[in-house]
Amino acid sequence: MTYQGKINLLNQTIAAAGAPWNAISAESAARMQLQNRFHTGLDIARYTARIMRRDMAAYDADPAQYTQSLGCWHGFIAQQKMISIKKHFGSTHQRYLYLSGWMIAALRSEFGPQPDQSMHEKTSVPALIAEIYTFLKQADARELGGMFRDLDAARAAGDEVEAKRIEIAIDNYETHVVPIIADIDAGFGNAEATYLLSKKMIEAGACAIQIENQVSDEKQCGHQDGKVTVPHEDFLQKIRAIRYAFLEMGVEDGIIVARTDSLGAGLTKQIAVTKEEGDLGDQYNSFLDCEEVDPAAMQNGDVFLSREGKLLRPRRLPSNLFQFRTGTGEDRCVLDCITSLQNGADLLWIETEKPHIEQIAGMVDRIREVVPNAKLVYNNSPSFNWTLNFRQQVYDAWKAEGADVSAYDRDRLMSVDYDSTELAAQADEKIRTFQRDAAARAGIFHHLITLPTYHTAALSTDNLAREYFGDQGMLGYVKGVQRKEIREGIACVKHQNMSGSDVGDDHKEYFAGEAALKAGGAHNTMNQFAAA
Repeated sequence: MTYQGKINLLNQTIAAAGAPWNAISAESAARMQLQNRFHTGLDIARYTARIMRRDMAAYDADPAQYTQSLGCWHGFIAQQKMISIKKHFGSTHQRYLYLSGWMIAALRSEFGPQPDQSMHEKTSVPALIAEIYTFLKQADARELGGMFRDLDAARAAGDEVEAKRIEIAIDNYETHVVPIIADIDAGFGNAEATYLLSKKMIEAGACAIQIENQVSDEKQCGHQDGKVTVPHEDFLQKIRAIRYAFLEMGVEDGIIVARTDSLGAGLTKQIAVTKEEGDLGDQYNSFLDCEEVDPAAMQNGDVFLSREGKLLRPRRLPSNLFQFRTGTGEDRCVLDCITSLQNGADLLWIETEKPHIEQIAGMVDRIREVVPNAKLVYNNSPSFNWTLNFRQQVYDAWKAEGADVSAYDRDRLMSVDYDSTELAAQADEKIRTFQRDAAARAGIFHHLITLPTYHTAALSTDNLAREYFGDQGMLGYVKGVQRKEIREGIACVKHQNMSGSDVGDDHKEYFAGEAALKAGGAHNTMNQFAAA
């Protein structure tokens, strides 16, 4: 409905209520409705699920139409990211948010900073989703409020053309609300626990839930050692639990991202149940590191498998975990991915140890032989040393081509000594085009960085602390922060406005008319930034 359409409809409602509602302004109420487009998290989940499905179809038609996100650990960070995207690019199209379990554990747990091992409160996950969307909705209210004030000014000046232009802009307003891909870790328990938490996440607004195939009570960060996977059937129960949660909540097109950690996981806690040769459990068990045993050599407490008429003893560690054969990680990843897609997952996540397009593509090619439209979400992880990895990739390619690489020490390529070299320039170009190239070659629909705002917060705070507490004093803040905010058009320079003071003033005027005591008067120091 258009802006004027809303006003007309509300005028009818107000008129029907009679004299007691005479002081209610239809236009003010219409403005408030527009500033609060999404009444519940489920409204958001349904809206953003449609966006993701549309984007997935666009990517299938053209791999250049990939999507991106940054991980955010606070609603304010997510809000500022989306404000920045709208400012620089004019649209939020194909830009999402990622909610990282790592950052919740490190920054949002009531226990204090925790490692990424699912030790934080599970309720903190839906709580952060809700917080992020609260801040994004507030960004809408703030921006639309500015448009309404501009409309009033145009009307007051008698500029009908400008007033009409602003009305059209209001009718075509693009919200800051975008899809969140939300990390549910390994489900925080069994399938029922996964279902219950999924419902809370969906109620908060999540349209896409990412789950990994690690053991829930042994879960590790994907870039650390000691990862333990579960048999496929255990994982598929959780995928089904998430789908049931989406369906129950009325988000029929919700997205499930199935993550496999098998590439770096050499252990399993369980031997899979198998009923016949070649079934899924048997395939899982076939990767176990086993030794053939003479029945006469059986020992107390041994566990055995029977395969092809042989008695096999899986290698069991003192931790009671079973070990996979070395070198089977890629095959296990491919089987994990195919199995997940065949059982209800929509997107894949393969956690790798380095950002190497051909390594990823090699697995995706095999997956697509079975599921042709398989697509990935890929973690452009800060756990990778991108500079060193890509310089080494260029070095290796040059060496394979027979080029002279004697001027370079492969193990020292991170050194600043190489920053101005041709090798470094070529590596940087490969980093710059990594997302585009990987989307085209390796089936990556969505590129995300899990922890970027964790690192930017640390870096910017370090820079400010060095200057402010050093010789620069207050100039360290003014030159390094405020002056840049003003000149680069950072909305937060007017922090009272960003926190909602102008929206509050608008409401005061709606409620009290001329009697409203507003904060944005002549003595508000934010007026110093009117020309910013």
